[in-house]
Amino acid sequence: MAGPDMTAERDLTCQRAGAGRDAGGAGRLSRREVVCRGLWGATGLLMANRLGLAGPASQPAGAGATRRKGKAKAVIQIWMWGGPAHLDTFDPKPDAGNDYCGPLTKPIATNVDGIMIGELLPLLAKQADKYSIIRSMTHGQNGHETAAYLVQTGRSPGDGMVYPSVGAVVSLFKGHEAGYQGLIPPYIVLTELQGRFSECGFLGSRCKPFATGGDPAQSRFAVEGVVAQGISDQRQRDRRDLLHKLNTLEHVMAGDAQLLASEQCEKQAYDLILGDAGKVFDLSQEKDELRERYGRNTFGQSCLAARRLVERGVPYVTINSKGWDTHKQHFQTMRRRLPEMDKAMATLLQDLSERGLLDTTIVWWSGEFGRTPKVQWEPPWNGGRGHFGAVFSAVVAGGGFKGGQVVGASDGKGEKVATRPVYPCDLIGSLYELLGIDPDGTLPHPEGKTVRITPSAAEGVSMGGRLKEIM
Repeated sequence: MAGPDMTAERDLTCQRAGAGRDAGGAGRLSRREVVCRGLWGATGLLMANRLGLAGPASQPAGAGATRRKGKAKAVIQIWMWGGPAHLDTFDPKPDAGNDYCGPLTKPIATNVDGIMIGELLPLLAKQADKYSIIRSMTHGQNGHETAAYLVQTGRSPGDGMVYPSVGAVVSLFKGHEAGYQGLIPPYIVLTELQGRFSECGFLGSRCKPFATGGDPAQSRFAVEGVVAQGISDQRQRDRRDLLHKLNTLEHVMAGDAQLLASEQCEKQAYDLILGDAGKVFDLSQEKDELRERYGRNTFGQSCLAARRLVERGVPYVTINSKGWDTHKQHFQTMRRRLPEMDKAMATLLQDLSERGLLDTTIVWWSGEFGRTPKVQWEPPWNGGRGHFGAVFSAVVAGGGFKGGQVVGASDGKGEKVATRPVYPCDLIGSLYELLGIDPDGTLPHPEGKTVRITPSAAEGVSMGGRLKEIM
């Protein structure tokens, strides 16, 4: 079984502990922080500074040249937490034999001539004209932490710096620095942070993702800090009225600037909890038929929630889907999980397209790596697949990416890159270009260091070039 690079893992663990003093242990924002960090227009920034909520990276980015005109306005990142098997999804190898394919030996044709995908993805097969498959992703790392960091930042650990994830960078340039006015924070995670590293990196707390918690498949999606389990909206109103009756400070300190800012923050909080903004998480507003099409499960309803969020103008949404670290009984798990993924992801692409949102929304599907092409039949694995960073697949759609294309190839057994290697920084730089963010621009660093948004070849980072063939 492929083992992790322990040296890199130790480096990342040390970085995670130091970086992320900002991230704290839980990595989840309080209700007060959620609201105030979601208000990073001119008024919100002033309010947060007065309340002492601005992080160390709250100075202007000073990178006006970093913003370009881009076709994409938002990203939905579908993260297969643990690593999906490329051979069973978007890079089938039916001629490799039982030791590689197991029982999944019948890949299916898509609606694009010449493109075949795994047999458990029939609905996505009908949407292949909307997405492109990258079959030659590679970074060579087999440890979860290092691989997740690489795929989500484009950088290797080990230089003493924790770089921000794609979501944090997009949150900065498409959210805070672009005058984002939404009450909903510009970087949302459905529903749980991975805890692999500090997603905001050195950008600080204002670029930290808001993890919703809860389960969108439940009758009421209990979003952390927005919806409280067992407390009705009327009870929330009653609590607010009682608070105001007991509050004498507003009379004693009438006109105090800091108190006025605090009152404004409270008003915004209740607008989020009880007003129209918070309704973006109320999936009961959608037709039952559409909810069924997505699938009445956590992943399906997370995809629906993601569509609602980007429709509202949120620039970055990550769906963290657990359950893909299939060391044991891999094929039994695939028969459960892949149909759920197929139904939800296919519906998301179709729904975005029908609403005219796919042209401006990038959908990015990937995990931190793939799974070992050769099945581990022996005990204790009993038909499992291990970690595999030598070659794996990613899928991109919308926002300027062409559909119906395949980039690169793995060899006949899916063990090596055969043509056109694509490294994480190549894909990330391509995403930034389509979003109008200059990949060669710089990021604001709290110590004034010059840090490129994506690494250069001079830094010794492996790269194969941005994905111009599908942009």
